[in-house]
Amino acid sequence: HVQLVESGGGLVQPGGSLRLSCTASGDSISAYQMAWFRRTLEAGREGVAYLDTEGGTDYTYSVAGRFTISKDNAKNTLYLQMNDLRPEDTAVYVCAADRLRFNLGSGYQFWGQGTQVTVS
Repeated sequence: HVQLVESGGGLVQPGGSLRLSCTASGDSISAYQMAWFRRTLEAGREGVAYLDTEGGTDYTYSVAGRFTISKDNAKNTLYLQMNDLRPEDTAVYVCAADRLRFNLGSGYQFWGQGTQVTVS
């Protein structure tokens, strides 16, 4: 089992950047499919970015070209670099992990608590 803790959220102006981190413990993320989701009251939960164990990635259309998902296996940490942020990116961002492949679907077994990102 893996435990996930997100950090790096905050308040940023439109056009700004943030880098989110998701630090894992209990197991190595090198063996897990990883993803970032975001959650709002209006839209619910949405898959944002996906990273498989071989380095393959997938992004939801609204963030493609602006967000980049990556990981550092040595630090056991997943990242989400967010550039050119827009007010509609405001959400709680949550990382997820599973040994099975779900891409941007929500079937992941392990979830963090989330970090708030506000673009205003």
